[in-house]
Amino acid sequence: MLKCRTVWKKLAPLARASSTLCRQNVRRAGLNNGKIPSCVPAGHMSTGPAGGGRDNKLYFLLVGVTFIGGGIYTYRTVKGDHQRYQERIDEISSRPHKQAAEEPAIPIQSEPPAVPEPEPQAAFSPEEPSPPAPDAEILAPTETTEPPPADEPVVEASAEEAAAPSAAAVVEEAPSPPSEPSPAEFTESPHVPVAESETTAAAAAAEPTEPQPEVVAESEPTAAAESPAAEPTEPQLEVVAESGDSAPASLQFPSHTPYLLIGGGTASFAAARSIRARDPGAKVLIVTDEPVPPYMRPPLSKELWFSDDPSVTETLRFKQWNGKERSIYFQPPSFYISAEELDGAENGGVAILTGKKVVHMDVRGNKIKLDDNTEISYDKCLIATGGVPRSLQVIERAGEEVMKRTTLFRKVEDFKSLDKVSRSIKSITIIGGGFLGSELACALGRRSTECDLEVIQMFPEKGNMGKVLPEYLSNWTTEKVKKEGVKVISEALVKSVVCKDEKLEIQLKDGRLVKTDHIVAAVGLEPNVDLAKSAGLEVDSDFGGFRVNAELQARSNIWVAGDAACFYDIRLGRRRVEHHDHAVVSGRLAGENMTGANKPYWHQSMFWSDLGPDVGYEAIGIVDSSLPTVGVFAKATAKDTPKAATEKSGTGIRSESETEDTAVSPVASPSPAAPAVVQKDEYGKGVIFYLRDKVVVGIILWNVFNRMPVARKIIKDGEQHVDLNEVAKLFNIHDD
Repeated sequence: MLKCRTVWKKLAPLARASSTLCRQNVRRAGLNNGKIPSCVPAGHMSTGPAGGGRDNKLYFLLVGVTFIGGGIYTYRTVKGDHQRYQERIDEISSRPHKQAAEEPAIPIQSEPPAVPEPEPQAAFSPEEPSPPAPDAEILAPTETTEPPPADEPVVEASAEEAAAPSAAAVVEEAPSPPSEPSPAEFTESPHVPVAESETTAAAAAAEPTEPQPEVVAESEPTAAAESPAAEPTEPQLEVVAESGDSAPASLQFPSHTPYLLIGGGTASFAAARSIRARDPGAKVLIVTDEPVPPYMRPPLSKELWFSDDPSVTETLRFKQWNGKERSIYFQPPSFYISAEELDGAENGGVAILTGKKVVHMDVRGNKIKLDDNTEISYDKCLIATGGVPRSLQVIERAGEEVMKRTTLFRKVEDFKSLDKVSRSIKSITIIGGGFLGSELACALGRRSTECDLEVIQMFPEKGNMGKVLPEYLSNWTTEKVKKEGVKVISEALVKSVVCKDEKLEIQLKDGRLVKTDHIVAAVGLEPNVDLAKSAGLEVDSDFGGFRVNAELQARSNIWVAGDAACFYDIRLGRRRVEHHDHAVVSGRLAGENMTGANKPYWHQSMFWSDLGPDVGYEAIGIVDSSLPTVGVFAKATAKDTPKAATEKSGTGIRSESETEDTAVSPVASPSPAAPAVVQKDEYGKGVIFYLRDKVVVGIILWNVFNRMPVARKIIKDGEQHVDLNEVAKLFNIHDD
């Protein structure tokens, strides 16, 4: 390159001078012979002034030589670089073979000096199995077969071999995760045979005494804690943590995870299952502030209260309306792997950090901070923090004594504590007339018939679920709740709560006074958006929750699902839904999109509520009692109950998202239409349509089950219907 530059510096001035001289000659010839025909300059150029044509030839010659020289230099440079690159690749690929060839020679040289030096290396003996299988296979024949030339090592190795093979096999299985740093271990592997062949006879004799359990075999290297190789000891701690799941699990955390799910509810578990379905090798970490793995919340206010098992608060198993028994947990603890194992899991898995709360989120740095200041980085993150139960300001201002006697019902611990309290007091008051309040009232009302317990339910509406059901149906439902043994106080606004004489006195604004022993506040849910400030995520001012796009994205690598997501419904506008089915579907969709599906959220989620085993309903869309409604009812039969519905479907969680194969619209019944309102107080089963601008935006199926796909299609079509009685035929409510 330097030569080429030197030549060019010498030739460049000459080339420029030749070019300038050529241009001057041409210009001069044109001026002097302007009237000469065009053919003359060609002849003149060849016989023109001395040196003119010669300089041009020299110019072209220099330019040509320069181009040729540059091409040759470029070719040689590229070829040389390619050759050096290939030599480097060959050298790298041949390193393991060189080391494998050198290994047999090193033990032979190191055996004669049986000095104390190998003794500290004896601690490395557990590391010998940690290198990858190929090297272990190379070393094994030299130790186990007698033909090798080194007789003395063979004799000593065979003496150890009689006792150590099982232990070696055990150790080889567990430390497979640390096989990644194999180059560093290759450098130490030559010394390992030395320690095994001569100086660790006593250690090898001790190994067979503890080889059978894997954990014991791995715990043996604790004697080698002084050795500088710390990597193999970590998987051993992971195995110990796995055997004692609950205790040491919080000692170590993975510093990085590809998929991070914040929250341990239904949406988070659905996302984890979806991620693993699309990416079988995915490593998923769930961080939850609850001490238990993901579970279903609906049974906490439904079936668990009707269980005959006195230990239901411990087992958390319940009988569905169809008589089948199941647990509230989605999967047993054995389904999950420990957090310490996640990094080294070859096939991936789902790990859970329980009892840990995310207090800060760095969106730019792609990392979170836990409440113990532990930081975990991620590639993709899902926020499924759910919500926290609302409380009444009058209760919060009442003081600690009132708060101690108040339950905000939401989690497993709330169910356990309320179950215990309800068995030891004489009176309990439920504030709230929505889904949760009415379900708990019916459940505790059933218990009041078994023990001396007074159950009171109060709410500001005129009847149970007055914000959802039309007034006539709300009043009918209130009478149904009263028959369950509940004292209902409607149009009740709480003014103050005080604790006096070991009793809670609830003063209403209309002057009524209610005395009770315990309060259950079931007045709604507040989305948990604590991370919004640190993460810089947008919170919807109207509905609350994190604002997300149609793909449930809040940022390019952050998704939100479940109760905390405020999404845009293409049919009904922006919404936020707080129901089990929405948690399942939104979590599943978020998991798919985290693996690159890029699907929009179009699903119309449903929800259901049961007032015991005899009355239940399913709803979809916007069900608001302030909207105009049209109800079509028929006489109910024994098949039209939640109990019969679960017996038919085989599941107690009546969610269309879990039984998608039933999403086929049935044929309309040919029977004649029934009147919109049948005999007074006869609301056995029926369909209630909620209208906005004469278009159906919500539907309630009252004791009508397994017809949700039909309701979903009606809302999706968004058409105006002249006669909703004809539409009700699609649900076959008149069939016996």
